[in-house]
Amino acid sequence: MATTIVHSTHLRCLLRIGPCLRTQRIGRICLQTRGFATASDGESKVPKIYTKTGDKGFSSTFTGERRPKEDHIFEALGSTDELSSAIGLAREFCADQGHTFIDQLDKIQCVLQDVGSNVATPRSSARDAHIKKTKFSSQPVSDLECWIDAYTEELPPLTSFILPSGGKSGAALHVARAMCRRAERGVAPIVRSGEADPDVARYLNRLSDYLFTLARYTAMKEGKEEKIYRRPE
Repeated sequence: MATTIVHSTHLRCLLRIGPCLRTQRIGRICLQTRGFATASDGESKVPKIYTKTGDKGFSSTFTGERRPKEDHIFEALGSTDELSSAIGLAREFCADQGHTFIDQLDKIQCVLQDVGSNVATPRSSARDAHIKKTKFSSQPVSDLECWIDAYTEELPPLTSFILPSGGKSGAALHVARAMCRRAERGVAPIVRSGEADPDVARYLNRLSDYLFTLARYTAMKEGKEEKIYRRPE
């Protein structure tokens, strides 16, 4: 069983988890009464999961714009969704091993929803109400930095290039780390153009560092070997 970090200087950081306080809805879901499946007139109507609004290759931003599905905003949103899914898979491996940082991963997945909401709200078409609902703060960045510092104190110095490894939990976190870099590359031009909050890019940049550090920490706690790069002879 993995043990939690107990350094008093970092205890405040590790406890600053809390529940997800908000999840922004991206796009519009059509809930028309026509097409609802019902067993009888007396039972509740259940909306279908599909809306058919994207059948022609377009989708909506949070501001209501219709853009092609290959637009850079939806590419960034897709990469962020893949990242959250990868973290979810890594979380399950880590939970099976009894690691005590699961709440951090849960919080990160919630924050990634807020990242997506901010990216899906291009400032060029956003009203004040849109911006207020999807504003991204710097607090999540500070949380990551605090966690990274705490885990780093527990780890041996990094002296060699580490290959993605370290058991199932560690390897899964490395996969998430690589996906995080892709999400960051997708968000960077959107932030540079002024269409998203700068803290969104900072968060993804710091998140990749967190996932790398956590992968090392996980391998250490599980007693798994980290493979070191050696130049082939």
